[in-house]
Amino acid sequence: MAIINKKITIFIILIMVSVTIFGIYQLYTLKKAHSTFENYYAFRGCVQLLEKTENYGTCKTATGETIKIVKYQNKWYLDGDLPWACLGHFCFGL
Repeated sequence: MAIINKKITIFIILIMVSVTIFGIYQLYTLKKAHSTFENYYAFRGCVQLLEKTENYGTCKTATGETIKIVKYQNKWYLDGDLPWACLGHFCFGL
């Protein structure tokens, strides 16, 4: 019985470590993507640059969709997909 409990405990610890590593990797990937226009351009799968200024850019993705990338607080985001601001339980897009 003790051997089974030990194996289950080790299995749970391995799952927790794996989830933690995956979460850290995702956070790193997002931080890197938002850091520059070029990184976010690649992150969104853009294949053709249509227009670029200091604060926004428009590109075409591999699927043919045209998207606008905007700069907000020195980070790059998909237009309309800016971070949310929350006041208590009420959240709204910025």
